[in-house]
Amino acid sequence: MTRLAAIFGCGGPRLTREEAAFFRETRPWGFILFGRNVETPDQVRALVEALRETVGEVAAPVLIDQEGGRVQRLKAPHWPAYPPGRTYGALAGDDAELSEIAWLGARLIASDLSGVGINADCAPVLDVPAAGSHDVIGDRAYGDTPVVVAMLGRAFAEGLMAGGVLPVMKHMPGHGRAHADSHHHLPEVDETRAALARDFAPFRANADLPAAMTAHVVYRAIDPDHPATTSKIAIEDVIRRDVGFDGLLMTDDLSMKALSGGFGDRARDALAAGCDVVLHCNGDMSEMQAVAAGAAPLAGKSARRAEAALSRIAKGAESFDVEEGRARFAAAFQGRWAA
Repeated sequence: MTRLAAIFGCGGPRLTREEAAFFRETRPWGFILFGRNVETPDQVRALVEALRETVGEVAAPVLIDQEGGRVQRLKAPHWPAYPPGRTYGALAGDDAELSEIAWLGARLIASDLSGVGINADCAPVLDVPAAGSHDVIGDRAYGDTPVVVAMLGRAFAEGLMAGGVLPVMKHMPGHGRAHADSHHHLPEVDETRAALARDFAPFRANADLPAAMTAHVVYRAIDPDHPATTSKIAIEDVIRRDVGFDGLLMTDDLSMKALSGGFGDRARDALAAGCDVVLHCNGDMSEMQAVAAGAAPLAGKSARRAEAALSRIAKGAESFDVEEGRARFAAAFQGRWAA
């Protein structure tokens, strides 16, 4: 059966009858969890199973933001803490050593996620911060240069995939220059295309990764009238052609205040611009109903991209000694980072 080109959240730690009925009717491609949905491992596992039951797909994508640092939905006491991206880049060592540690951190996160049935992580962050930009990215970035961000982001993505978890790189084509937090305001970046090449570089270096999330950012040199999420110019000319990304492209959260207009219009505009799937996170039923009305069936090239993305993790997790991995990870950060 056809799935809706949408990813939805839910309101709490257990699925309500209204939510279950809505998901059965609309059959979204996937779901996303936040802190409000998390209590214990058993509870999360049951919620994930309940979500998948509504669409009749045992491997339906269930996403979460588990970067480490301040963006981590699974937390103590049931799950270990992980460092923010910047901490990996600040470690001593050569490129191979730093990449190995970033891979290891992601592989451990993948073990945590797969243990409760979650199979997609909205990470790595491939944004490159610029001087004076808003700290919404800040220490979530692996470093201050495209080379470091691209290298460690690649290692993190590969660690997730080795653990059977789909990485979703963000925020394409780059949120690092934004002077506002797109959760609350629409950022506008007034830089030349030549200057923006620095922002695009980590995404170009990782363009073969299976999935990405857009930035709710206006790049005046590209499209002064629309943020990348709803800009056909930004998606076709920059993301697809310049960056060279032909994987699954999902929006950032449609409920963020950077976007304007009704939720149906937001969904329609994003899909019309070239996004493959729309993401709505807050679990508000009236908003989800409007998004569903504005969204479309997942079909054609978008459906093929979705299938290709999931095929990258279809074989499941590779063999891995979790306890030994945790010991190596702790030793790498000894004295340099504490939860």
